[in-house]
Amino acid sequence: MSVAPDTTVILDNRFARDLPEMAVAWQAEPAPAPQLLALNETLAAELGLDAAWLRSADGLGLLLGTVVPDGATPVAQAYAGHQFGGFVPRLGDGRALLLGELVGPDDGLRDLHLKGSGRTPFARGGDGLAVVGPMLREYIVSESMHAMGIPTTRSLAVVATGREVQRETLLPGAVLARVASSHLRVGSFQYANLHAQAGGEDGLLRRLADHAIARHHPGAADADNPYLALYQAVISAQARLVAQWMLVGFVHGVMNTDNMTISGETIDYGPCAFMENFDPATVFSSIDHGGRYAYGNQPTVAAWNLARFAETLLPLLDDDGEQAVELATQALHDFGPQFDAAWTAGVRAKLGLPVGIDDATATALVGDALTLLQQNQLDYTSAWRTLARVARGDDDGLRGRPGFDDWLPRWLALNPDADAMDRVNPVYIPRNHLVEEALQAAADGDLDPFTHLMRALAKPFDERPGLDRYAAPAPDDFGSYRTFCGT
Repeated sequence: MSVAPDTTVILDNRFARDLPEMAVAWQAEPAPAPQLLALNETLAAELGLDAAWLRSADGLGLLLGTVVPDGATPVAQAYAGHQFGGFVPRLGDGRALLLGELVGPDDGLRDLHLKGSGRTPFARGGDGLAVVGPMLREYIVSESMHAMGIPTTRSLAVVATGREVQRETLLPGAVLARVASSHLRVGSFQYANLHAQAGGEDGLLRRLADHAIARHHPGAADADNPYLALYQAVISAQARLVAQWMLVGFVHGVMNTDNMTISGETIDYGPCAFMENFDPATVFSSIDHGGRYAYGNQPTVAAWNLARFAETLLPLLDDDGEQAVELATQALHDFGPQFDAAWTAGVRAKLGLPVGIDDATATALVGDALTLLQQNQLDYTSAWRTLARVARGDDDGLRGRPGFDDWLPRWLALNPDADAMDRVNPVYIPRNHLVEEALQAAADGDLDPFTHLMRALAKPFDERPGLDRYAAPAPDDFGSYRTFCGT
């Protein structure tokens, strides 16, 4: 179907044109009774989309994938991936569709992508549907991440379908419309590499790499070895990204290779959550029984995923297999130092340390601070804002706690900048009890808690009157928290 003729929405099909072996043309399932639950009007304006039109019947059709522009061809993307360490050669968009790419004023592309739009050939026995709670969760957390300046896919809208979906109980169905620089993943390269190993002679792996370079890391095209430069660029992007996660206490929860983007954006907010009391062993995902993706393991897992990425690129790095391995190994060795540099700079900023403090002093101070946070079972997010109040001379309750009477004078002697601390330490994050409150209310038809939460999260660093409950840790009766993938 086509959009209304007086509304211009142009979707390019560059991914499908460049990589037809990885794109299966498909249609979204109809929605019996669409209802708009959330619309990101700010993002819509950035994309050149009219918010009023998106609220219309045709606009909702676009957000559901049932009404698409003339010339657009929605596709399900193919990819592979390691899931909890086990390789699956054929994953792909089992319940998702790439509607196409929106072209920005700078000729940059942004994917318009759906989740929950129905079964595709990659569904692997699933129903291809999604429900209101997990789709609103992704909306909440991804937009919070964006507000904190962390690279992420964005959420444009959540539309209830009017269809009940069977999970443990019957739940209201929904589709999420999200936007990303692309949905290219490490798993995309794993799929293309398998194609090459199976005897494909059409250069799919090279075309995918060229597509990724042009779209995300164009500087690599001018390097002596463009594909090595691509790998190095992705390593750098992921080192910065994971450091940013760690700095705000974010636990992704499902760091499979199909959930690591080539762009360096956070993707897939299924079982994610934010750490409450500081503990590197924090795990929320109900299926992460061994703690593979625990908070403190995230840098190690990222490096493991990048090693898997390197394996796919070896045929492009050098004709000599041993030399290709050497090039990839040397590049991967840079991940640790780059992550450490990003983390160190970030945590120094969180403590308000002035420029010029030597590394040994800063490292010892940071290490001791994290130990004290864990030993005292302090809330990770609010502790940093509390320290800013200490820097201003306020009595905040930290003095007298085990270890702090020794640590605080060492830190205060360095003249920490409280205002600088407040610029990088959020007051408002998607606290787990507030997210659950908003999702439960939305499932019952009440969107007010969701709206109020999004209002707080839109300005995460600005403390505002009347929002105390959004800055407070979970109540004692909230209990142990578990998240689920929502599939």
